[in-house]
Amino acid sequence: MYHYLDDLESRSIYILREAYNRIDPLAMLWSIGKDSNVLLWMIRKAFYGRIPFDIVQLDTEMELDEVYSFRDQLAKDWDIPLKIQLCPPEEEMDKTLPPATRAATRKTEGLRNLLREQKYAGVIAGIRRDEQSTRAKERVFSPRTLDGDWNFKDQPAEFWDQYRTEVPEGCHVRIHPLLHWTEVDIWRYTQREEIPVVPLYFSRDGKRYRSLGEKNITFPIDSDAATIDDIIHELETTNTAERAGRAMDAETEDSFEKLRAKGYM
Repeated sequence: MYHYLDDLESRSIYILREAYNRIDPLAMLWSIGKDSNVLLWMIRKAFYGRIPFDIVQLDTEMELDEVYSFRDQLAKDWDIPLKIQLCPPEEEMDKTLPPATRAATRKTEGLRNLLREQKYAGVIAGIRRDEQSTRAKERVFSPRTLDGDWNFKDQPAEFWDQYRTEVPEGCHVRIHPLLHWTEVDIWRYTQREEIPVVPLYFSRDGKRYRSLGEKNITFPIDSDAATIDDIIHELETTNTAERAGRAMDAETEDSFEKLRAKGYM
Protein backbone atom coordinates (compact mmCIF):
# COMPACT_ATOMS: atom_id res chain seq x y z
CA MET A 1 0.00 0.00 0.00
CA TYR A 2 1.23 3.51 -0.86
CA HIS A 3 4.20 2.19 -2.86
CA TYR A 4 5.06 5.75 -3.92
CA LEU A 5 6.48 6.20 -0.40
CA ASP A 6 9.46 4.09 -1.50
CA ASP A 7 10.36 6.77 -4.04
CA LEU A 8 10.00 9.55 -1.47
CA GLU A 9 12.17 7.64 0.98
CA SER A 10 14.84 6.88 -1.63
CA ARG A 11 15.13 10.53 -2.63
CA SER A 12 15.40 11.65 1.01
CA ILE A 13 18.06 9.05 1.80
CA TYR A 14 20.02 10.13 -1.28
CA ILE A 15 19.93 13.75 -0.01
CA LEU A 16 21.07 12.68 3.47
CA ARG A 17 23.99 10.66 2.11
CA GLU A 18 24.96 13.47 -0.26
CA ALA A 19 25.01 15.92 2.64
CA TYR A 20 27.07 13.59 4.83
CA ASN A 21 29.53 12.90 2.01
CA ARG A 22 30.09 16.55 1.10
CA ILE A 23 29.55 18.72 4.18
CA ASP A 24 31.43 18.62 7.48
CA PRO A 25 30.68 19.28 10.29
CA LEU A 26 27.02 18.43 9.98
CA ALA A 27 24.07 18.42 12.39
CA MET A 28 20.31 17.84 12.31
CA LEU A 29 17.72 19.95 14.12
CA TRP A 30 15.22 17.77 15.99
CA SER A 31 11.92 19.39 16.94
CA ILE A 32 10.57 16.06 18.27
CA GLY A 33 7.63 16.53 15.90
CA LYS A 34 6.31 14.05 13.33
CA ASP A 35 8.47 15.32 10.45
CA SER A 36 11.79 15.30 12.26
CA ASN A 37 10.99 11.87 13.71
CA VAL A 38 10.53 10.57 10.15
CA LEU A 39 13.83 12.23 9.24
CA LEU A 40 15.61 10.59 12.18
CA TRP A 41 14.18 7.23 11.16
CA MET A 42 15.55 7.63 7.63
CA ILE A 43 18.96 8.74 8.91
CA ARG A 44 19.15 5.44 10.78
CA LYS A 45 18.18 3.65 7.55
CA ALA A 46 20.67 5.62 5.46
CA PHE A 47 23.58 4.84 7.79
CA TYR A 48 22.71 1.26 8.74
CA GLY A 49 21.33 1.85 12.20
CA ARG A 50 23.66 4.59 13.40
CA ILE A 51 23.39 8.37 13.50
CA PRO A 52 26.78 9.74 12.36
CA PHE A 53 26.37 13.41 13.27
CA ASP A 54 24.96 15.58 16.05
CA ILE A 55 21.21 15.79 16.64
CA VAL A 56 20.31 19.16 18.18
CA GLN A 57 17.18 20.33 19.95
CA LEU A 58 16.76 24.09 20.18
CA ASP A 59 15.14 24.22 23.61
CA THR A 60 13.14 27.20 24.85
CA GLU A 61 12.17 25.22 27.95
CA MET A 62 8.59 25.88 26.85
CA GLU A 63 7.82 22.65 25.03
CA LEU A 64 4.80 20.64 26.13
CA ASP A 65 5.51 18.14 28.90
CA GLU A 66 4.70 15.17 26.68
CA VAL A 67 7.29 16.38 24.16
CA TYR A 68 10.08 16.30 26.74
CA SER A 69 9.05 12.84 27.94
CA PHE A 70 8.99 11.54 24.37
CA ARG A 71 12.39 13.13 23.62
CA ASP A 72 14.09 11.51 26.59
CA GLN A 73 12.64 8.07 25.87
CA LEU A 74 13.41 8.07 22.14
CA ALA A 75 16.94 9.41 22.69
CA LYS A 76 17.54 6.41 24.95
CA ASP A 77 15.81 3.86 22.70
CA TRP A 78 17.54 4.99 19.48
CA ASP A 79 20.89 5.95 21.04
CA ILE A 80 20.56 9.47 19.64
CA PRO A 81 23.71 11.69 19.94
CA LEU A 82 21.58 14.51 21.31
CA LYS A 83 22.79 18.03 22.05
CA ILE A 84 20.41 20.49 23.72
CA GLN A 85 20.91 24.14 22.87
CA LEU A 86 19.11 26.47 25.26
CA CYS A 87 17.58 29.49 23.54
CA PRO A 88 17.90 33.09 24.82
CA PRO A 89 15.04 34.47 26.96
CA GLU A 90 12.13 36.29 25.36
CA GLU A 91 13.11 39.56 27.06
CA GLU A 92 16.14 39.73 24.74
CA MET A 93 14.07 39.48 21.56
CA ASP A 94 12.99 42.40 19.35
CA LYS A 95 10.19 44.11 21.27
CA THR A 96 8.68 45.56 18.07
CA LEU A 97 7.60 42.07 16.96
CA PRO A 98 4.09 40.77 17.73
CA PRO A 99 4.03 38.65 20.93
CA ALA A 100 3.90 35.13 19.43
CA THR A 101 6.43 36.01 16.73
CA ARG A 102 8.74 37.40 19.40
CA ALA A 103 8.46 34.13 21.33
CA ALA A 104 9.19 32.11 18.18
CA THR A 105 12.28 34.23 17.50
CA ARG A 106 13.96 32.61 20.48
CA LYS A 107 14.70 29.52 18.38
CA THR A 108 16.19 31.65 15.61
CA GLU A 109 18.57 33.23 18.10
CA GLY A 110 19.29 29.86 19.67
CA LEU A 111 20.28 28.52 16.26
CA ARG A 112 22.53 31.52 15.63
CA ASN A 113 24.29 30.87 18.94
CA LEU A 114 24.65 27.20 18.04
CA LEU A 115 26.26 28.04 14.70
CA ARG A 116 28.68 30.48 16.30
CA GLU A 117 29.69 27.94 18.94
CA GLN A 118 29.81 24.73 16.90
CA LYS A 119 30.71 26.08 13.43
CA TYR A 120 28.43 23.60 11.62
CA ALA A 121 28.85 23.86 7.84
CA GLY A 122 25.55 22.07 7.25
CA VAL A 123 22.29 21.93 9.20
CA ILE A 124 19.58 19.40 8.31
CA ALA A 125 15.96 20.42 8.97
CA GLY A 126 12.67 18.56 8.50
CA ILE A 127 10.59 21.22 6.75
CA ARG A 128 8.19 20.58 3.84
CA ARG A 129 7.10 22.87 1.00
CA ASP A 130 3.40 22.26 1.65
CA GLU A 131 3.55 23.51 5.26
CA GLN A 132 3.65 27.23 4.55
CA SER A 133 3.91 29.47 1.49
CA THR A 134 7.35 30.85 2.40
CA ARG A 135 8.77 27.34 2.76
CA ALA A 136 7.55 26.59 -0.76
CA LYS A 137 10.34 28.88 -2.00
CA GLU A 138 13.07 26.77 -0.40
CA ARG A 139 15.76 24.65 -2.07
CA VAL A 140 16.99 21.25 -0.88
CA PHE A 141 20.50 22.64 -0.29
CA SER A 142 19.90 26.23 0.77
CA PRO A 143 22.85 28.61 1.39
CA ARG A 144 22.75 30.83 4.46
CA THR A 145 24.99 33.42 6.05
CA LEU A 146 26.69 32.43 9.28
CA ASP A 147 23.85 34.12 11.19
CA GLY A 148 21.28 32.16 9.18
CA ASP A 149 19.96 34.98 6.97
CA TRP A 150 18.16 33.68 3.88
CA ASN A 151 17.58 35.49 0.59
CA PHE A 152 14.73 33.58 -1.05
CA LYS A 153 15.21 35.58 -4.27
CA ASP A 154 18.77 34.32 -4.71
CA GLN A 155 18.60 30.54 -4.46
CA PRO A 156 20.60 28.09 -6.60
CA ALA A 157 18.81 26.16 -9.34
CA GLU A 158 18.34 22.44 -8.62
CA PHE A 159 17.76 20.25 -11.66
CA TRP A 160 17.85 16.44 -11.91
CA ASP A 161 18.86 16.06 -8.26
CA GLN A 162 22.10 18.01 -8.83
CA TYR A 163 22.80 20.12 -5.75
CA ARG A 164 25.29 22.84 -4.91
CA THR A 165 26.93 21.75 -1.67
CA GLU A 166 29.82 24.23 -1.49
CA VAL A 167 29.96 26.20 1.75
CA PRO A 168 31.55 29.66 1.36
CA GLU A 169 33.69 30.95 4.22
CA GLY A 170 31.51 32.28 7.02
CA CYS A 171 28.33 30.61 5.74
CA HIS A 172 26.44 27.37 6.14
CA VAL A 173 23.99 25.27 4.14
CA ARG A 174 20.53 24.18 5.26
CA ILE A 175 19.61 20.73 3.97
CA HIS A 176 15.92 19.85 3.57
CA PRO A 177 15.43 16.14 2.78
CA LEU A 178 11.63 16.31 3.23
CA LEU A 179 10.76 19.26 0.99
CA HIS A 180 9.04 16.99 -1.55
CA TRP A 181 6.83 15.28 1.07
CA THR A 182 3.33 16.33 2.15
CA GLU A 183 1.69 16.10 5.55
CA VAL A 184 -0.34 13.06 4.57
CA ASP A 185 2.81 11.41 3.16
CA ILE A 186 4.46 11.82 6.56
CA TRP A 187 1.55 10.12 8.31
CA ARG A 188 1.29 7.29 5.76
CA TYR A 189 5.02 6.65 6.10
CA THR A 190 4.85 6.86 9.90
CA GLN A 191 2.10 4.25 9.86
CA ARG A 192 3.89 1.95 7.44
CA GLU A 193 7.22 2.12 9.27
CA GLU A 194 5.65 2.14 12.75
CA ILE A 195 7.59 5.25 13.77
CA PRO A 196 6.87 6.52 17.30
CA VAL A 197 5.14 9.91 17.62
CA VAL A 198 4.22 12.19 20.50
CA PRO A 199 0.73 11.14 21.76
CA LEU A 200 -0.48 14.76 21.56
CA TYR A 201 -1.12 14.24 17.85
CA PHE A 202 -4.06 12.00 18.72
CA SER A 203 -7.45 13.31 19.83
CA ARG A 204 -8.35 13.58 23.49
CA ASP A 205 -11.72 15.07 24.43
CA GLY A 206 -12.27 16.30 20.88
CA LYS A 207 -8.92 18.11 20.59
CA ARG A 208 -5.52 17.22 19.15
CA TYR A 209 -2.31 18.94 18.13
CA ARG A 210 -1.71 18.95 14.41
CA SER A 211 1.57 20.80 14.74
CA LEU A 212 3.75 20.89 17.87
CA GLY A 213 5.38 24.07 19.15
CA GLU A 214 5.94 25.86 22.44
CA LYS A 215 3.08 25.67 24.93
CA ASN A 216 2.61 29.46 25.00
CA ILE A 217 2.13 29.84 21.22
CA THR A 218 0.66 26.51 20.06
CA PHE A 219 -2.86 25.28 20.58
CA PRO A 220 -4.85 22.12 19.76
CA ILE A 221 -7.45 21.99 17.01
CA ASP A 222 -10.93 20.49 17.09
CA SER A 223 -10.60 16.89 15.97
CA ASP A 224 -11.83 13.39 16.74
CA ALA A 225 -8.85 11.72 14.99
CA ALA A 226 -7.62 9.24 17.60
CA THR A 227 -5.57 6.93 15.34
CA ILE A 228 -3.24 7.37 12.37
CA ASP A 229 -5.98 6.03 10.09
CA ASP A 230 -8.26 8.74 11.45
CA ILE A 231 -5.61 11.41 10.90
CA ILE A 232 -5.02 10.31 7.31
CA HIS A 233 -8.75 10.37 6.60
CA GLU A 234 -9.03 13.81 8.21
CA LEU A 235 -6.18 15.19 6.09
CA GLU A 236 -7.72 13.80 2.92
CA THR A 237 -10.89 15.80 3.55
CA THR A 238 -9.93 18.96 5.50
CA ASN A 239 -9.30 22.47 4.19
CA THR A 240 -7.80 23.66 7.48
CA ALA A 241 -4.15 24.72 7.32
CA GLU A 242 -1.64 22.52 9.14
CA ARG A 243 -0.35 25.44 11.22
CA ALA A 244 -3.83 26.60 12.24
CA GLY A 245 -2.86 26.07 15.88
CA ARG A 246 0.25 28.26 15.67
CA ALA A 247 -0.43 31.71 17.11
CA MET A 248 2.48 33.27 15.21
CA ASP A 249 0.93 32.50 11.82
CA ALA A 250 -2.21 34.46 12.70
CA GLU A 251 -0.52 37.68 13.85
CA THR A 252 0.55 39.46 10.67
CA GLU A 253 0.73 38.35 7.06
CA ASP A 254 4.51 38.70 6.83
CA SER A 255 5.57 37.54 10.32
CA PHE A 256 6.60 34.08 9.15
CA GLU A 257 8.44 35.39 6.08
CA LYS A 258 10.41 37.86 8.20
CA LEU A 259 11.39 35.11 10.63
CA ARG A 260 12.42 32.76 7.80
CA ALA A 261 14.58 35.48 6.21
CA LYS A 262 16.36 35.81 9.56
CA GLY A 263 16.98 32.10 9.94
CA TYR A 264 13.82 30.54 11.41
CA MET A 265 13.33 26.90 10.41
